[in-house]
Amino acid sequence: MTTPLPEPALSRGGVDMVGHRRADAEWLESAWADPKTRVLVLEGGEPGEYGWQALMVKQSRALVSTGTDGVHLVFHPPGDTPPGERYLLGADPEGRVYFAVRADDGFALPETAGAAPRSLRDIGAVLGPRDSSLLTHAVAVANFNAANRFCPRCGAATAMASEGHVRVCEREGTELYPRMDPAVIMLVHREVDGVGQCLLAHNPAWPDDRYSVLAGFVEPGESLEQAVVREVAEEVGVAVAEPVYLGSQPWPFPRSLMLGYHARAVGVAERTDDEEIESVRWFSRPELREAAESGAVLLPGPVSIARKLIEHWYGAELPGGW
Repeated sequence: MTTPLPEPALSRGGVDMVGHRRADAEWLESAWADPKTRVLVLEGGEPGEYGWQALMVKQSRALVSTGTDGVHLVFHPPGDTPPGERYLLGADPEGRVYFAVRADDGFALPETAGAAPRSLRDIGAVLGPRDSSLLTHAVAVANFNAANRFCPRCGAATAMASEGHVRVCEREGTELYPRMDPAVIMLVHREVDGVGQCLLAHNPAWPDDRYSVLAGFVEPGESLEQAVVREVAEEVGVAVAEPVYLGSQPWPFPRSLMLGYHARAVGVAERTDDEEIESVRWFSRPELREAAESGAVLLPGPVSIARKLIEHWYGAELPGGW
């Protein structure tokens, strides 16, 4: 029986998304006027370029407070928000409604002694379930709207609808919905002379000491398990069998859904992609611990499902991270 994967940081639910209310103008007006309602203000973050380096710079930020009571998002009453696009995020069990506002270009979040602008990638793992869920949702919807200003069919401008969850072509009336790109992410493992080992890989765009598990997008007509086998073979020339699904995590950088697997190495396969991965290393559990403790290898940060997959195989938490 497979041990469940510890819940990834961005998979923790915290509020009801109340999707049936997104087109209810009367309810939305009442909720916005309610003094209990709280608004999360986002600064910038338009994903104009793809790639982890561009997204690290461009990702949306929110105001976060840190203190003796932990790390929390800073919310505002509806009447105290800057101009910008408004998105409905949901409602908590007490009936409090949450919105997000992606501020217009030029707005900068203030930095004070107790709060500073932070990105989801930076603080998603240390936020509580409610705040992590709200910020993940807000960033995903903000990215969707920023990247879909024009209709892909005719090139006409689109207008926002359903409180940020739909865009409508102003010429044809075509409706655009947030796109989610399914991607498999997998830790490859094997046993040599009775010693378990895991494979970690280095992308040439990363700093030299940064290693992670393998990942790739699912192709049309392909199952998740087929994608695991294909991606591992393409990127590192290893044949794997018995892919075991362990869990998933939204990854709005800009619009992925990561589906986590462990897969057992069983031999050699034809490697057809020589660009994605520069080098690979096999680690026993003691070797992985030593490399992480010494800083010789930097593992993915705690906000990622990649870190959960590694620690799930290792059997405990590991030090360090991006």
